[in-house]
Amino acid sequence: NLLLGCELTASTKSYTFQVDEDDSDHILALSVVCLTDGAKDECNVVEVVGRNHENQEIAVPVANLKLSCQPLLSLDNFKLQPPVTFRLAAGSGPVHLTGWHRIMHREDTSFEEDDDLSEEDEEELPPIMPAKK
Repeated sequence: NLLLGCELTASTKSYTFQVDEDDSDHILALSVVCLTDGAKDECNVVEVVGRNHENQEIAVPVANLKLSCQPLLSLDNFKLQPPVTFRLAAGSGPVHLTGWHRIMHREDTSFEEDDDLSEEDEEELPPIMPAKK
């Protein structure tokens, strides 16, 4: 797991998280979106821009923050698959996003090995005994 953080402002309205193509699965888990020092009392809308199953770009708002009523939002490790762009659709920020980048390495295992292990495990299991009355 790697910690991720970025800040969206009036001058830096977007941040794109992307990974190199490799033999691993990558998941980005977004934890918290919050206004930081210098934020005005205005609506700050953060949206996630990604691609749908037809490879069309879609944008989905994930947070609407305002200093006087909701300066922080917990997203409970909202999982996204890179590449993904975070965009400040409204407001001037600064808005800070934090999360985790999880890298899961694929292992080359064959199904035959798994089948052999399960057959061995079945042979070693004790028989089921009837319940006592």
